[in-house]
Amino acid sequence: MEIRPILASLRKHRIPAILIVLEIALACAVLCNAVFMIGQRVVDIQRSNAIDERGIGVITVDGSDPKMASSDIPRNLARLRAIAGVQAVAVTNTVPLSNNNWGWAFGATPDSRFNDAVNISAYFLSEGGDRALGLQLLQGRFFSSDEYADSKRGSMPLVDTHVVIITQSLAERMWPGQSALGKVLYSKPLAYTVVGVVADVLRPFVNSQKAWYSTFFPLSPDGALSYYVVRSAPQDRDRVVRQAQQTLSELDPIAVVKGHSYTDIRERYFANMSSMAWMLVLVCVVMLAVTAFGIVGLTSFWVQQRRRQIGIRRAVGATRGHIMQYFQAENFLLSTAGVVIGMGLAFGINLYLMQHYEMERMPWYYLPGGAIALWLIGQFAVFGPARRAAAVPPVVATRSA
Repeated sequence: MEIRPILASLRKHRIPAILIVLEIALACAVLCNAVFMIGQRVVDIQRSNAIDERGIGVITVDGSDPKMASSDIPRNLARLRAIAGVQAVAVTNTVPLSNNNWGWAFGATPDSRFNDAVNISAYFLSEGGDRALGLQLLQGRFFSSDEYADSKRGSMPLVDTHVVIITQSLAERMWPGQSALGKVLYSKPLAYTVVGVVADVLRPFVNSQKAWYSTFFPLSPDGALSYYVVRSAPQDRDRVVRQAQQTLSELDPIAVVKGHSYTDIRERYFANMSSMAWMLVLVCVVMLAVTAFGIVGLTSFWVQQRRRQIGIRRAVGATRGHIMQYFQAENFLLSTAGVVIGMGLAFGINLYLMQHYEMERMPWYYLPGGAIALWLIGQFAVFGPARRAAAVPPVVATRSA
């Protein structure tokens, strides 16, 4: 099919053609970035977390006197262990995805500058914390009883016992291609020797690729430890959480005690993210529908405006197939112009989001993916008006001029 007649017709109908091109360009730009953002949200929601999520219950205790809380922790742990079905219990300062983040900066050398340091999340565990969380040891060992007994918090939030367990992702970040065992994490004036590496555990607050930069410190009973972690078989978990909450409420009547299964904590953390993903899906669907209906409306308008042209072509031998091919080719040209502009606009929007909202760079394959989607939408949308144009009898089209 010759392109020159199509281009001549489009020049004659500049405004509708420009409107379709702009509509497709905007749709392509929004679609590429929206689908990328949806993908990022799905990846975040499905991030792995190397603890026993299905068997863990978490009971928080707020409002206790910190000094009394420290002395009461051994008693509370003993009472929780006595609950039928409890496999392990410990107390910690926070848990993954709780939004209660204890962040700190560490470097791999004593003179690490602030810009060179890595921001991590610090988990302080009472004895048995590794079993209660279900940590998966990859290298080295867990903490010994002596390291728990000798640990305490100093003037800073960090502890004075100079040993630490880190996640695999943090080990690879700090010492790429090397074993982390025996290496030292520095945070002036303190230094911590890595005694163990565990599978990746999420931070209390997920932050893109730094989601697994977690560290674990031993800590003797301390007022900072207000998250009781109770581990049981998954089928016993809900009952154990209820009994643990009741037990701690009886032991400390003035405290505010709340119990949750860990799966509820995870679902609550990602609830807004999930809602945003579905909202973006709805935006994409509505945008594509509006684009399709816009193409249908403008193409139908063109068909009415060019009835005489269609009739003349039919009279000189053009078949219904030729007429349909004409409108489909015309739409393909407009869609191509739109997606070319749209891909450039999509890239620019992504750069803006990266600079102002800490978004990641959009992979290149989202751009041709969006282009293909808009080409298909355009061809589908023009199919109905093209069929109606092809169905116009030559004599009717000619007389209507």
